[in-house]
Amino acid sequence: MTTVFVTGASSGFGAAIARRFAAAGARVVACARRADRLAALGSDVLPLVLDVRDRAAVAAAIEALPPSHADIDILVNNAGLARGLEPAHRADLDDWERMLDTNCRGLIYCTHAVLPGMVARGRGHVVNIGSTAATYPYPGGNVYGATKAFVRQFSLNLRSDLHGTGVRVTCIEPGMVGGTEFSVVRFGGDAERAAQVYAGMEPLTADDVAEAVYWSVAQPPHVNVNTIELMPVAQSFAPFQVDRRPR
Repeated sequence: MTTVFVTGASSGFGAAIARRFAAAGARVVACARRADRLAALGSDVLPLVLDVRDRAAVAAAIEALPPSHADIDILVNNAGLARGLEPAHRADLDDWERMLDTNCRGLIYCTHAVLPGMVARGRGHVVNIGSTAATYPYPGGNVYGATKAFVRQFSLNLRSDLHGTGVRVTCIEPGMVGGTEFSVVRFGGDAERAAQVYAGMEPLTADDVAEAVYWSVAQPPHVNVNTIELMPVAQSFAPFQVDRRPR
């Protein structure tokens, strides 16, 4: 039976990913900071209250997993967030640091703790949740986009480091996804402003992202899906910004 470790599993992508793998019969370790949300995932998953930003806690939690869940076959680094949409010269430095701590440091802490076991067993799959913001800049994306560019490049470099080990690496890069807490968190709890992001269009859903994750790991062992970029049909590529003020 496959063992899957999912971070940020209390809501959104993470909860959908945990449910998708549990429905397929996998052993799922669902970790997040909110114990009540993890409990709502049901008895098919092993809840693990964990803040991925805490380096020592991550190492200790993975070391202390019960024998039934200790050999992690699939790590899904999903924990992440966006904070603020102000231009760089007006952005809150605390928001920048929080994005760096969660989106970058949390991801590398979990990866570093899990990888040695995968390499020793000669199999495994690291799935990192990136974003189209890694490729396509937009006003106010600044550090969020930069953290997701880190996720993409780290994923590619992992592939190079793990060459010949049997361990696979995939980066999933969604565009606009509705029905999650993403925009509510970005706008400091302003649900009305968050809803306007998706007004008048049909975004992706968390289940769409979960299905992309599941498909990437369901390929035969000799197939590595390097990157999946997905967007809703209603989203595409914006024109370049042009400042037309008279000089």
